[in-house]
Amino acid sequence: MKRQVIRHDGIVQSVEGELVYVRILQESACGGCAARQMCNSAEAKEKEVVVRCSAPFAPGQHVVIEGRFSDGRMAAFVAYGMPLLLLLPVLMMGTWLLGEVAGALCSLGVVSLYYLCIYLFFRHSLQSRFEFQLKGST
Repeated sequence: MKRQVIRHDGIVQSVEGELVYVRILQESACGGCAARQMCNSAEAKEKEVVVRCSAPFAPGQHVVIEGRFSDGRMAAFVAYGMPLLLLLPVLMMGTWLLGEVAGALCSLGVVSLYYLCIYLFFRHSLQSRFEFQLKGST
């Protein structure tokens, strides 16, 4: 089975030691459509991605950022799936036991606590788990 990768073209903004700051243009699903010039729903956003890389890159250089598709799925699960799996049962139990307002506040509190724990305790392990590779553009 072929390894699936996500690729984005980018431009190196700056280099600080082993950290390379790359600006990419993230397009929506319809961003690559031929009719996007006539359509109002096509959107694209510029994002800055930080990549740890020991190879020499210079500001202004065109590069390709690659990441594993499976890492993207896992990142989406950590960012959206787990909070949803926490929110729904707490919301249902809180609403049943405490009422709607208290249940909603409890569920938002649990999700906030989840993100706080991710930030405080797991941020560095997640950063090392979800790594990008940087290649010179051809």
